[in-house]
Amino acid sequence: MELPKLNPGKRFTLPRPSGSADALLLAQLAQRDKSQGRLTAIVTSDASDAQRLIDEIGFFAPDLRVAMFPDWETLPYDSFSPHQDLISERLATLWRIHTRGQAQHSDGAADVVLVPATTALYRLAPPAFLAGYTFHFKVRQQLDEAKLKSQLTLAGYQHVTQVVSPGEYAVRGGLIDLFPMGSLVPYRVDLFDDEIDSIRTFDPDSQRSLYPVPEVRLLPGREFPMDDAARSKFRNRWRELLEGDPTKSRIYKDVGNGVATAGIEYYLPLFFEDTATVFDYLGEAATVVLHGDLEPAFQRFWQDTQDRYRLVRTDPERPALPPETLFLSAEQFYSQANAHAQLAVRPALEDVADNAFAQKLGDLSVVRGAEDPLAKLQTHIRNTAHRILILAESEGRRESLLDFLRASGLNPPAFDSLAEFRESKERVGIATAALTVGFSSVEDGIDFITETELFAAGPSARRRRKQEQVSDIDALIKDLSELNVGDPVVHNAHGIGATAGWSTWTWATATPTARPRSWNSSTWNTPTRPCSTCRSANCSSLAATPASAPMRRPCTSWAAANGRKRNAGLQSRFGTLRPSSSISTRVARLDKAMPSATRRKTTRYSPTTSASMKPPTRKRPFTP
Repeated sequence: MELPKLNPGKRFTLPRPSGSADALLLAQLAQRDKSQGRLTAIVTSDASDAQRLIDEIGFFAPDLRVAMFPDWETLPYDSFSPHQDLISERLATLWRIHTRGQAQHSDGAADVVLVPATTALYRLAPPAFLAGYTFHFKVRQQLDEAKLKSQLTLAGYQHVTQVVSPGEYAVRGGLIDLFPMGSLVPYRVDLFDDEIDSIRTFDPDSQRSLYPVPEVRLLPGREFPMDDAARSKFRNRWRELLEGDPTKSRIYKDVGNGVATAGIEYYLPLFFEDTATVFDYLGEAATVVLHGDLEPAFQRFWQDTQDRYRLVRTDPERPALPPETLFLSAEQFYSQANAHAQLAVRPALEDVADNAFAQKLGDLSVVRGAEDPLAKLQTHIRNTAHRILILAESEGRRESLLDFLRASGLNPPAFDSLAEFRESKERVGIATAALTVGFSSVEDGIDFITETELFAAGPSARRRRKQEQVSDIDALIKDLSELNVGDPVVHNAHGIGATAGWSTWTWATATPTARPRSWNSSTWNTPTRPCSTCRSANCSSLAATPASAPMRRPCTSWAAANGRKRNAGLQSRFGTLRPSSSISTRVARLDKAMPSATRRKTTRYSPTTSASMKPPTRKRPFTP
């Protein structure tokens, strides 16, 4: 597909391609922008789409450096601060996209940045703050320990005894341990007098040094400054923008004392004369991609924000800033986006069936219980002229899927990347990728088939699905029939085990016609013992109860004497079997049919139960 030519101030709109082909389209666009020295910023309608595109773009174009600008993951006006790891990732992403054009920082720059729509509405600290509070030091450089400690404190780093998370530092003699914001690993600086002798990374769990590095970059510890000038500006702007007595607010007093109290992020505009937006970090040459329906996301966000503002605006201890000072409106967002070259990918627009870029795959679902469950896939392989690449979401799933394919006569070779498959001459292959939905790439002549097409469930749905949430009994029985002897299984109550085999039990609606193999005929017949309640050998509650089975409820004579209704069903070791019970009810009672040695016995007690049937009181052990 020939990519459209994008010009600043104009927006080109395309329908969203089928399946995960939008990731392939955006990967090709980002590669073209990278060759021209431009950044590609993708604004998605929600955070899940942004995370999906990070994984999928990395599969189609591994050479692209993709970054995510995450959300604070707090609601507007929350009284607690975001997690330190999120702030670290946000600062690192802002640094990577802001310093992209600088040659000395080109190694860590980003080619693609993904921003959720609501995150793009937040006002940020200006780029001058990030540049002014970021500093570097390298080996053989002169370093004043006291000056470094004061710089770290002003930058928002916390002094601790042992460094374990971003934003912390510790000083032990000539060793300085610090965990810079935006870094994946902490660093240990070894000083020889006032000179840096070595810089090494270390494991925060074992505190053991790992490998040397030539230099360290220190980003600010917060998204706002906390030096004397910034705190003075905060107090002045508080009195200008907020009503009421500031001395009654704990936040006002904490900031004056140099304490960044929880929830201070929603007072960020008070630290600066002018705030910035994410567009100020992108640069004028960046290409902006509007992915999905952004308008509904903007409307929901602003509705929730205004509702929360009405609740907290009258709190004298935590007065809230108006939403307009903290967030961009939808009109302001589009106004700033219009200064860039734009590509809109809209799912509301219906794509043509014979698209020359990507097309939708047919029905390739597995037929459970059939002689050849993969008959549809094999028919597609025979009839299509494209090559086939089957994708599993992980290495473990790939091995399980290979075993399943080999059972149907397919034995595709495994590939480590898409480039390796393209260079090979194999017609069918299998690889690992986190593609959500497959598609047919017309340009490449490759059909990308994922587990979604084979098993009719996406990766996230398969991970979320729990056994107790499965309501389709027929599908459950078909899944169980595909298990072989020795296959690992996870029981809902008993944990991990191995399949030992299958046995069939039959339930009748009136009289039990089958019994577990552990019961013999003598215990199954009508018992000769009398009822423990009415002392009668002809009690109807014993008609279907073996002599060795425990009583599950009082007998009918005792129940009638106490005003209880007669049960219409029969009582057995499997529970009450009613004539109208359905197959789903009987399957759900399989757990009750397990032998007593393999399950925990439980007895239900009602308020009308006699004193002799109440559970015994557990005595506390004597402690001398």
